[in-house]
Amino acid sequence: MKNFLINIFVLLSTVASAEEVVYIKTFAHLKISAVTFTVEKSSYQIIADDNLLLKNSGEVMLKLNVVNDSVEVKSADKIYGRFKTVKFNAENGTGELRLKLVSPERKPRIYQDNYIVTVENGLLKLINEVKLDVYIAGVVEAESGTHSMPEFYKVQAILARTFALAHLNKHLTEGFSLCDQVHCQAYYGKPRYAEIINYTIDTKGKVVVDENLNLIIAAFHSNSGGQTANSEDVWGARTSYLKSVKDTFSTRMPNYKWERKMPVDDWLSYLKLKHNYPIDEPYAKELALSFKQDSRKVFLEASSIKVPLKNVRTDLQLKSTYFNITNEGDTVIFKGKGYGHSLGMSQEGAMRMTKLGYNYNDVINFYYRNIQIIDMRKLSFFRDE
Repeated sequence: MKNFLINIFVLLSTVASAEEVVYIKTFAHLKISAVTFTVEKSSYQIIADDNLLLKNSGEVMLKLNVVNDSVEVKSADKIYGRFKTVKFNAENGTGELRLKLVSPERKPRIYQDNYIVTVENGLLKLINEVKLDVYIAGVVEAESGTHSMPEFYKVQAILARTFALAHLNKHLTEGFSLCDQVHCQAYYGKPRYAEIINYTIDTKGKVVVDENLNLIIAAFHSNSGGQTANSEDVWGARTSYLKSVKDTFSTRMPNYKWERKMPVDDWLSYLKLKHNYPIDEPYAKELALSFKQDSRKVFLEASSIKVPLKNVRTDLQLKSTYFNITNEGDTVIFKGKGYGHSLGMSQEGAMRMTKLGYNYNDVINFYYRNIQIIDMRKLSFFRDE
């Protein structure tokens, strides 16, 4: 196990090579004790504790489950033993595995390239060792669905690649690069829509960098509501590329408008208790019941008290911070625009841009300012200049 982790650290440090490999922890949100692997059309070697356990000739199905601090491997008619590390190695560098969780039970998924199974804290730890662009294609489908324009998939591929390379060390101390949850990037294995793989290959190597040739934080969200936000207004940190832009492409899209109602007393009590807002002052109370945003604001402010709208959004589980408030009797109505944190690219706006004929370069340069799209394999050259 120690040598396995050391090898991962070495590979991650050189991940921006010609054939990039990343290590993705899959089903990261679940507590897994049993799983089946099925090899059908690919050739795999199954390695257990650095020794060849078996090599498939035709279809093979294995069940792996936790026994104490080891992985037990068995087929329908044989128990192969218990091991610390079990690895499925694709013989020609590329292969497909059908993986199905048994406990807890989940629908099967198809994963490509290699797979590593260990035990951690009494549970199975499942890591897909996969080429970068194979992983990126999976992310693109997970984040974008299967009914978008080719140029939009190219946009998502470039942004997903940029994010992945910028965050390769996120889980380094845990022995993998990224997980498959949304705080890294959603990833459910091989795309069902094969064309997504081709669109990803069309953008091979392309990443987005700022004016200092540093990979950007490739933030995106569902819908901007007609205006994106500045990074300092959401995250507190200023960047040169996450700047507020007027975004008419996001209007009249599915997540452009929303509405939420709540009792007046609950709204005012929340402001008082959570933010010490002066609800007893007539002007402040009136403002809280008739708040307007012609363009994005950061605070609801009265009598030197600033209520951060990002906190209101989180606390009240609103779709965005871009809302107006009206008062009808005992009810306040939040009439909002947009969905998400509003930084960077609006996915619905980008979809509309590509339907109107804009290409991936147009879309990325619209939503991110002062940036370049560059081949990652040339970054070292330009940084040395």
